Amino acid sequence: MNSILSDRIINMEESATLAMAKKARELKSQGIDIIGLSLGEPDFKTPKHIQEAAKDAIDEGKYFSYPPVAGYQDLREAIAKKLREENEISQAKAENIVVSTGAKHSIANVFMCMINEGDEVVIFSPYWVSYAEIIKLAGGVPVLIEGTLENNFKATAAQLEAAITPKTKAVIYSSPCNPTGSVFSKEELEAISEVILKHDNIMVIADEIYELINFVGRNYSIASFPGMFERTITVNGFSKGYAMTGWRVGYICAPLFMAKAVEKIQGQFTSGGTGIAQRAALAGISGDQTPSKEMAEAYFKRRELVMGLLKEIPGIKTHVPEGAFYFFPDVTAFFGKSAHGKTINNADDLCLYLLEVANVSLVTGAAFGAPSCVRLSYAASEEELKEALGRMKKALGELA
Repeated sequence: MNSILSDRIINMEESATLAMAKKARELKSQGIDIIGLSLGEPDFKTPKHIQEAAKDAIDEGKYFSYPPVAGYQDLREAIAKKLREENEISQAKAENIVVSTGAKHSIANVFMCMINEGDEVVIFSPYWVSYAEIIKLAGGVPVLIEGTLENNFKATAAQLEAAITPKTKAVIYSSPCNPTGSVFSKEELEAISEVILKHDNIMVIADEIYELINFVGRNYSIASFPGMFERTITVNGFSKGYAMTGWRVGYICAPLFMAKAVEKIQGQFTSGGTGIAQRAALAGISGDQTPSKEMAEAYFKRRELVMGLLKEIPGIKTHVPEGAFYFFPDVTAFFGKSAHGKTINNADDLCLYLLEVANVSLVTGAAFGAPSCVRLSYAASEEELKEALGRMKKALGELA
């Protein structure tokens, strides 16, 4: 029956992060003690005041019918207010906001509204696994510009300039970055904006979903720079900073023409996001921010812990992540080595080796555009992290 399936779904790669999480769950179901460091999912519970807001919304009984396609007006106003006051995006208004079913949905909406067959999208690499597949699904061509371990995995404005062609339609990056944890400085974003402003009809998609998990100070939004509001689609959401992954609430802030286009396509595909989840999101963005700050402090502490443990593993090379909750070490020192009847030819092999021998799940860097690396999420308890790194050290030490 495969002949029934479309070429687009046959050609689409499965999400590597979700695939590894699925393998880990299968092994867990067999009674194997797997420590999962593959998913970018906070191990914290959604803050209580957000939970209570959802309960109140249910009790009120007003949010059981279809919500507005672009989201409830008060939530859109609260998001716009936050963007004006915290991100200095002074032009942000409720009409520029579209609330979707997670930031991934927001990104898919944007590319489906923007890309024609053959259009090119420049991706700052390493990049989040779904960018390239969503672009290809929309008929576009991903063009990667690569950052390296030596420059904290941050591709430069000069690389962007060199990658732009007459077919370039958009540029996408994340900061803080998934998978590397790198954060673009104000100066780096200004240089990127200068390149964009020299070229008509190119939009920037700025993925800021990890904004609240930033260890180097404030997070700069490229949409706040002169001339960039009309050229930028800012993507954000509630999953990471508010521990609301399962609530599925994300949003864009975009020029009005793009916001209307996204609302139009969302009206055909999904309509508005879940009403109760939106009420919870409103409590998150307009309520007490202390839980989010405490979570970020805990992630910083875990970063320091994992950094120390990684330094104890010969062959691991890494930079210091500036945000998010990932390490992205270079593991090429293990390529060509063998143990337990397994030979490590690449990062894919190493991840499978660690899953089967150490019972620790990571994700291959190949899925993020960096085949010499693996991604390790430290959104886990300190006890789990200590145990996982100990298992990894032992298993990697057995490779020869």
